[in-house]
Amino acid sequence: MAKDPYKIVKELSTKNGNLKYYSLKELENQGHEISKLPFSIRVLLENAVRNFDDFAITKENVETLLNWKPEPSDKDIPYKPARVLMQDFTGVPAVVDIASLRAEAVRKGKKPKEINPLIPVDLVIDHSVQIDYFGTNYAYKKNVDVEYERNGERYKFLKWAQKYFNNFSVVPPGMGICHQVNLEYLAKGVIERDGYLIPDTLVGTDSHTPMVNGIGVVGWGVGGIEAEAAILGQPIYFIMPEVIGLRLTGKLPTGTTATDMVLTITKLLRDYGVVGKFVEVFGPGLEHLSVPDRATISNMSPEFGCTVTYFPIDDQTLAYMDKTNRSKDQIELVEKYCKANKLWREDEDKINYSHVLELDLSTVVPTVSGPKRPQDKIVVSEFHDKFKDLLKTEHGRDYVAPNDRQVSTWYAEGGAQMNKQSQGGGEDVVVEEKSNNGLKTVSIETKDGEYDLSDGSIAIAAITSCTNTSNPSVMIGAGLVAKKAVERGIDVKPWVKTSLAPGSKVVTDYLRKANLLGDLEALRFHLVGYGCTSCIGNSGPLPADISKAVEESDLVVASVLSGNRNFEARVHPQVKMNFLMSPMLVVAYALAGRVDIDLNNDALGYDANNEPVYLKDVWPSNDEINEVMSKVLSPESYDKNYGEIFEGNEQWKSMQAPENEDYEWDDNSTYIKEAPFFKNLSVDAKEAKDIEDAYVLLKLGDSITTDHISPAGAFAEASAAGQYLKGRGVERKDFNSYGSRRGNDEVMVRGTFANVRIKNQLATQEGGYSTHIPSGEEATVYETASKYMENDTPTIVLAGKEYGSGSSRDWAAKGTYLLGIKAVIAESYERIHRSNLVGMGVLPLQYESGDTADSLGLDGTEQFTITGISDGLSVGKKLDVIAKSKEGKETKFKVLCRLDSGIEIEYYKNEGILQYVLRQFLKE
Repeated sequence: MAKDPYKIVKELSTKNGNLKYYSLKELENQGHEISKLPFSIRVLLENAVRNFDDFAITKENVETLLNWKPEPSDKDIPYKPARVLMQDFTGVPAVVDIASLRAEAVRKGKKPKEINPLIPVDLVIDHSVQIDYFGTNYAYKKNVDVEYERNGERYKFLKWAQKYFNNFSVVPPGMGICHQVNLEYLAKGVIERDGYLIPDTLVGTDSHTPMVNGIGVVGWGVGGIEAEAAILGQPIYFIMPEVIGLRLTGKLPTGTTATDMVLTITKLLRDYGVVGKFVEVFGPGLEHLSVPDRATISNMSPEFGCTVTYFPIDDQTLAYMDKTNRSKDQIELVEKYCKANKLWREDEDKINYSHVLELDLSTVVPTVSGPKRPQDKIVVSEFHDKFKDLLKTEHGRDYVAPNDRQVSTWYAEGGAQMNKQSQGGGEDVVVEEKSNNGLKTVSIETKDGEYDLSDGSIAIAAITSCTNTSNPSVMIGAGLVAKKAVERGIDVKPWVKTSLAPGSKVVTDYLRKANLLGDLEALRFHLVGYGCTSCIGNSGPLPADISKAVEESDLVVASVLSGNRNFEARVHPQVKMNFLMSPMLVVAYALAGRVDIDLNNDALGYDANNEPVYLKDVWPSNDEINEVMSKVLSPESYDKNYGEIFEGNEQWKSMQAPENEDYEWDDNSTYIKEAPFFKNLSVDAKEAKDIEDAYVLLKLGDSITTDHISPAGAFAEASAAGQYLKGRGVERKDFNSYGSRRGNDEVMVRGTFANVRIKNQLATQEGGYSTHIPSGEEATVYETASKYMENDTPTIVLAGKEYGSGSSRDWAAKGTYLLGIKAVIAESYERIHRSNLVGMGVLPLQYESGDTADSLGLDGTEQFTITGISDGLSVGKKLDVIAKSKEGKETKFKVLCRLDSGIEIEYYKNEGILQYVLRQFLKE
């Protein structure tokens, strides 16, 4: 931070003495209109000026930010975050890559310690806990025990990294979800470093990193590939964004929650279109939104499609910092710096946004979203009728409501006495399919009793995910719903797998203080772990009777969860409908047992006297929630739980890590394997070549997510990954999940494009299949790709709109690369995945406006030649494509090369961003 091209370094008097900072106010004094810039752009401007070195970050970069306009230029800008946040699913492969870079550097004569994180990295182990046990007071302990059994090798590797990498810390399992830990503890607002004050900024290897925008910290999700580059000192480059202003007015009405608000905003922003843009929230409505409410909104930035949803620092921010036990000195520092440097929320009306959207919070009504996208908003009062339409349109089944609702008749016939969930092996289960006046219904008889399961039954009800569990109002609200239900004598239906997975131990602390944890447990919402669980696909197996009925009778059962993601097959492969909602509604629907209930008019259940109990009977008022919150929330809870955040339990403390600065790779490991990308890397990059005579490996439609592309969740024994592990002597019970094996490329490449719901138009089977065009043989995508690679035949992917939407999964790009795919031609891309493809040396290409595979008459059996690469690439360059059919017909068209900056061109020419970094290091 020695360079000061604009002569704006000033000093601020603090309790730690006089500290320097780069003054945006001084830039305004020089004639620049800083007050008209959105706050998020001001943070990026300060970042560029402070990191200016006239090489990686140039004066042109700074001027681009200084001259931001509502319709910004298409120039790229740099960003060097102050720190990096990781979770274990994406963090393990990132650490594997850095350890692999270290291994290659050592082979080329460098010392191990020369490869190290250059900025602080916090890795929170939160994605590995799976709900194998539930509905009991021992569920948490047993799930943690199983987690260590499954993941011990990965955890030892992370413990090694913590010991031998500088600037690297690990939050052990069972402590919290990375985003909630970030919001409640890691985020500082302002950081003191090397005698300077700087805004707290970050990137994270999880797409929901923007949750921290709610506390005034600029940060967003990137793939592990970009994060690793940032860790190794590289700026992240991206096109100057538009900034959409979201003006909030009014106040949420009684009976609605922050979750209803955010699902309403998701629909609003998706309909407008904010992909790749910044969103900044302002207006009088902010006065009524606490930081947890704001963070609930910011958390779902990936669901909106935007990069950040930023809330500038204000009095609400300081109040939250105080409640969460930040020090008085830190809070004072944040206020003083932000007010001195034009980063305090004020004079909002002066800001020129690219466009302004408005939402009157008083118009928000109870809302859910589903069944397979977060933006598919459904008003709760219309949910029953919407379910009928979904059953018809999504699954081809007619819905004819029974004369007596199944929920009511089941209780009236005495079913309420049978409230045990069968968790046996299925040998005592009798499944009998029968008609139920139009609903496909199965009668299940177990040793514990008998009940009916049908289309629309809820198989999973999960209070999970950082989206909501960081918000005390909805968590305490859920506890109060449970309390009132227990008092009225109704119970969760026996076919519902229930779970409570908070984002931090603070949540269970205040629920216990409020005497609400016991009420949740009375409805079998027992603590199952502190992690993402159902939201990331770690729902665990359905009980044997439920699983058997769903599988044999092809039932369309549902999940209800307080998460942010409900893409196809994500929550559970057997659950075809998944609905996002508040924790309070999760409890309510679990009581009903079905999603086709009219919550406003139908009973949730019947008490011991066969009296109906309605939603209004168990729904708490805002005053009730606020009264409990005022009694149980205290800084002491945060002090107690975060005071031991890095310690871990006895299992973590006693775990032995390898003792060597250069990691010793175990050839027999099926979890941790040296990455193949850097071995024997040449010091100089090869010349980029045209792609000739390539075949299509997959022809895909719109909205292909990284869940479709990247391996996630459990996998079958018959899958390519399953067969690989069996060949290595791993038993089916020890497969674990794809996420847990992200440190092994052999497993992950076999799972790429293997999602059971992916529809490849070149295959007759749904799932991870393709056809080898020359031979006509249909096989798994992995087997087909292997056959092409054996003959050195390049492959490409054809896709539609929003290719790669969803989580920031680096393996969606790594797996694509390892399958031999050289390019993707799509109608449009989501930001993170396009960037990740570039980071792995896969060329993202985009059809010209109006062109699609279908409009061009491409069926995917052609051979493709793409020219214009070998004679030099440039930003915005159009490339020529010739598609030649078997009959010899040629279709010619142009595509836009989506290498969006000069540095991305360098990354592509080097076959990836990390290869570029390593080559720069080797040349020093």
